Amino acid sequence: MAKLDTRLYFITDSTFCDEEEFFARVTAALRGGATLIQLREKERSSREYLTLAERLHTITQSFGVPLIIDDRVDIALASGAEGVHLGQSDLPIDRARQICGSRMIIGATAKTVPQALEAYKNGADYLGVGAIYPTTTKVKTVLTSVDTLADICRAVPIPVNAIGGLNKDNIDILSGVPIAGICAVSAIMKADDPEKAARELFTAAAEKLGIGQAV
Repeated sequence: MAKLDTRLYFITDSTFCDEEEFFARVTAALRGGATLIQLREKERSSREYLTLAERLHTITQSFGVPLIIDDRVDIALASGAEGVHLGQSDLPIDRARQICGSRMIIGATAKTVPQALEAYKNGADYLGVGAIYPTTTKVKTVLTSVDTLADICRAVPIPVNAIGGLNKDNIDILSGVPIAGICAVSAIMKADDPEKAARELFTAAAEKLGIGQAV
């Protein structure tokens, strides 16, 4: 299995830019310290998704950063990506593990302690928990309290990341919660300078939440 470092987990959004700008922004985020990249495409065809994944994987490999594919086990396997992230309505974690084997990173979305325990029991390597704040990237957002996030962190022995509307100025709310890292979409993807935004968020998470060391 590829080394799993979820300190700055960057989730992509290609809906507002062309492909060249998309790849430029993701590359900038990697230069800024993103430790894990998740390709999230909700609207593309399978063939388009695969083509994008293969090209992005070439970039992430050059930085030594694992690529996680959102939702689609088939795209993850076909592209050679290091992992897949599965939500509550996607393929069950245990079935995905049977298909992918032990070497692939499998992440899961959890909003409650029972969901977190089930995902861990079925073979998830890390959890994404949220949304902590309302987000602009999902129409239907169910907010997760910081107390629930903390309960999930204490309930499972695998890395837990907070997600949902987080940026360098509002992560103070997570102070004292033993998360492994921060997930970010718009805070980096739509920033004027994605490299700077990634570096500042990484530094803020280190200084305010004690997550890793600043780059």
